[in-house]
Amino acid sequence: MASTKVPAGHFSILYFAAASTFTTKPNEHLPAPLEARNLFAQLEERYPGITEKVLNSCAVTVNLEYVDVDGEEAEHLDLVIKEGDEVAIIPPVSSG
Repeated sequence: MASTKVPAGHFSILYFAAASTFTTKPNEHLPAPLEARNLFAQLEERYPGITEKVLNSCAVTVNLEYVDVDGEEAEHLDLVIKEGDEVAIIPPVSSG
């Protein structure tokens, strides 16, 4: 699997399924550091409407660990996404 080098001072964010469709890209690099609780606000600024259409029902991982970035779980409220980190936006998977 080819890996894109993360530019200095940035973290990578991966978009899956509906998140990728909404942003029209599979990934990008955003400036770091960023408090995890501000992630959705930054994405909403870049992609108006993404919060309602995608983010409100998605899961988020930071370095492959699931985190709650907009809820009330205190353990992640102080999380800072650092340079070189990998964030993934994972919409719910439906089957039918």
